[in-house]
Amino acid sequence: MNYTEARACIQESQRFGHEMGLKAITILLDRMGNPQDDLKFIHIAGTNGKGSVNAHLASVLKEAGYRVGRFVSPTLYGYRERIQINDEWIPREDFAEGMTVLWPILEGMVKEGLPCPSPFEIETALSFWYFKQKGCDIVALECGLGGETDATNVIRNTVIAILTAVGMDHMEFLGDTPEKIARTKAGILKPGAVMVTGRQKAGVIEEIRRVCREKGNALIIGNPDEVQVLSSTLEEQTFVYRNLKVTIHLAGAHQIDNAVIAIEALRELNHHGFVISDDHIAAGMAKTVWNGRFTRLTKNPDFLVDGAHNPDAAARLKDAIQQYYPGRRLIFIIGMYKDKQVHTLMEMMAPMAEQIFTIETSSNDYDRVLPKEKLAEVIRKFNPAVSPCDTINIAVDKARQCAGTDGVIVAFGSLSFIGELTEAAAANIKEE
Repeated sequence: MNYTEARACIQESQRFGHEMGLKAITILLDRMGNPQDDLKFIHIAGTNGKGSVNAHLASVLKEAGYRVGRFVSPTLYGYRERIQINDEWIPREDFAEGMTVLWPILEGMVKEGLPCPSPFEIETALSFWYFKQKGCDIVALECGLGGETDATNVIRNTVIAILTAVGMDHMEFLGDTPEKIARTKAGILKPGAVMVTGRQKAGVIEEIRRVCREKGNALIIGNPDEVQVLSSTLEEQTFVYRNLKVTIHLAGAHQIDNAVIAIEALRELNHHGFVISDDHIAAGMAKTVWNGRFTRLTKNPDFLVDGAHNPDAAARLKDAIQQYYPGRRLIFIIGMYKDKQVHTLMEMMAPMAEQIFTIETSSNDYDRVLPKEKLAEVIRKFNPAVSPCDTINIAVDKARQCAGTDGVIVAFGSLSFIGELTEAAAANIKEE
């Protein structure tokens, strides 16, 4: 099986249908010999900030000399980006080799009438196989959806469970209050694991404390209020936290919150057989790259992209815009999935913009795509200056014309279009 055939097999699996829960992936992994049982994990759940924390952890652990597996969801620039070791995407040959192992097992499960794993479950299992094959010292594992019933929650050897900022998203699966969502996400806790979290709403932090007491797990709460910010620009932020001076290249106050969680988790690893100095932390975090989170693509005009797709993330985006671009003319490009809280987001964000262009997100699940005209209809309730665009390239071109050299373009919504939008912005510059 080659890489193209391996990708086709994952697509083929979708036609068999899938059941909610962990039954299918548990059977698959058992028949693979449970490669996840030979790995150690940092398991990361939360509504916002998972990817940023994951990126910091992987960068610092690499700096400390460890071989770090990393499972990322969603991805921005390529399919293989979701499975990495020390910043290197899984090679096509290894991906194909792994699917050559998995596919006969999947076919056997279907023939026996057993539930077929979803594409995400297959990718999760494939990552465990790959990380074991390559001898990873530890894996930074990001939940896909929720926590307790997420496909990644089949692991046993969790050293640290991380819960980033909890907000309202995927309520149909996770619960209709922040506290219920927090309890579901805290379901990643395993016996002996230490829970690490940071700034949360009062009810959420109490729910996390309650879960840790019930399960007998230790809890570490990072405190961003102890941070002393020395400087903050779009390019870098320097701060001191508990006697450690750190520079990060991620913009926005919320990224300092995420960095605090990562620092607490990394320091805790020293009590679990790892050796990670403050020098490793400072050097590794200074090298962390995590695109698509208030990332500036071009200047003149400034063109930024952000993956804000739920109310909490939108509030953080709004704060960042006001922090770095007070009083500037704003041009928005927005694409959303229909299963998000579109009305709430647009009520919060749309009045800020001088002009808005709507696009359709790319998705394998077309039922989730919100048509650009429907999105524009919602936006018009809060801002009449909105125009649907047939393609991302058209939206980029119109936004840049509208912005001139003094306006600021901010593209946000689903992460699924950020890779394509980044290419469009670069191409648009080259054509001038």
